Amino acid sequence: MNTEAVAKRLVELCRQGKYEQAQDELYADDAVSVEMEGLPPDSLGNVKGMDAIREKGRRFNESIETVHGGSVGDPIVAGKWFSLVMSMDATFKGRGRIEMNEICVYQVRDGKIVHEQFFYDVG
Repeated sequence: MNTEAVAKRLVELCRQGKYEQAQDELYADDAVSVEMEGLPPDSLGNVKGMDAIREKGRRFNESIETVHGGSVGDPIVAGKWFSLVMSMDATFKGRGRIEMNEICVYQVRDGKIVHEQFFYDVG
């Protein structure tokens, strides 16, 4: 798959809530996931490799009490990179209801996502 096809498939699966399927289908085994600087010490942080990315996703999902809504925007593709906007309105255990908005940037190599990085307000 080229970058545009990967981007469209990721959006399709994420809009269906199939994040784990997206990771299994679209990510390289050595993919890297990068969060914003300045996160609290107990946050999910940066990880490398699919086992770590899956664990990060599992821990994030466990922190959610209720999802009230969310959206996944259309991708913008430039060469081997694409970005999209994701938002989520959720109640988190011990933190209350939070509206999250982020820009997600992905790099594709050989038809697989090798790098993801998230940009959002910390705090």
